[in-house]
Amino acid sequence: MNAISSIQTNTAGHGRKLLPILAIVAVLSAAPWFASEFVLHLAILTCLNILAVNGLALIGRSGQLSLGHAAFMAIGAYASVLAANMLGLSFIPSLLIGVAATAIVTFVLGWAILRLRGVYFVLVTFAFGELVRLVLLDFSGITGGANGITGIPAITLFGFSFDSRETFYGLALVAALLSTWGLYRLFTRPLGQAIDSVAVNPALAEATGLSVHRLQIFSFVAGCSLAAIAGVLQSRYIGYISPESFNTSISIGLIIMLVIGGRLSSWGPFVGAIVLTPLPELFRGAVQTQHIFYGAVLILILRFMPGGLADLPARLRARLKR
Repeated sequence: MNAISSIQTNTAGHGRKLLPILAIVAVLSAAPWFASEFVLHLAILTCLNILAVNGLALIGRSGQLSLGHAAFMAIGAYASVLAANMLGLSFIPSLLIGVAATAIVTFVLGWAILRLRGVYFVLVTFAFGELVRLVLLDFSGITGGANGITGIPAITLFGFSFDSRETFYGLALVAALLSTWGLYRLFTRPLGQAIDSVAVNPALAEATGLSVHRLQIFSFVAGCSLAAIAGVLQSRYIGYISPESFNTSISIGLIIMLVIGGRLSSWGPFVGAIVLTPLPELFRGAVQTQHIFYGAVLILILRFMPGGLADLPARLRARLKR
C-alpha cells in the first residue's frame, strides 16, 4: 500500500506542474504559424508523434513495452483509408472505423499476450508488427502492396477542408494537446493510479482487489487507439501510405522519444517528440551519425537522468535549493 500511496502523491505533484507547462508549450507551438513551410511541416510531424508517443506511454505505465506500436498506426490508417475509398465514407466515420478496427485487433491480441512479461511481451509485439507489414505487402490487391495507396484526400470537416499546412497544423496541435491533457487527467484519477500500481507491484495490486490483466488490456487498447488516430491523421496529411511508412524503425523511434522525454511523466512524450522529431533533418545525408547520436543520448539519459528530460526542471530546482 505504501507503493500505491507514493504513486498517488507523485502523480498529484506532476499534475500541479503540468498545466502551466502545457500552457507555455501551447504558446510556443503556435510559432510555426509564422514560420516557413518547412518548419510548419516539422511541427505537424511533431504533433503526430506526440499523439503516438502518448499512446505508447499509456501502455508503458501499465508495465509493458510495445515494439510494434507502428503496426497499430498502420491498422488504423489502412482501415480508415479503405473504408473511405470502398464505402465512400467521410472523414469522421472512416476515422471511427480505423480506431474501432485497431481496438478490436488490440483487444484480441492483448487478451492473448498480456500475461507475458518483460522481453517475451516485447518480442511478441515485434513479431506482430512484422506480421502486419507482411500482410500489407502480400494483400496487394487491397492494400496496394509495396506501392501503397496514393491520392488520399485531405480532411474535410463540416464543409471546411484542412488542405493546407496551416490549417492541418491547427488540427494536429489540438489533437496533441488533447491527448496530453487526457493522459494527465487519467493519471490523476483512481483508474490511472491503479494502472501505475500495476506497473510498480502487480502482486500487491492483485492482492488489493485490482484486476491486473483487465487494467493492462485497457491501457493496451487505449494506447493503440491513440496510435491509430495518429496513423489516420498522418495518412490524410501526406496523402500516401505504404507498409514502409509503419516499419519497425518507426516503433523504435517512438520508444526513444518516450524514454528521452520521460516515460513516467504526463508531459514526457510531449518533450521527447518536440526534441527528437526535428533531429533527422540535422543529420540529413548522415544516417550513421544520426544513429550514433541517438545511441549516445539514450545511454546518457538512462545513466544520469532515468526519468528523462521531464525530470530536468525538478533537478534544477533541487540544485538551486542546495
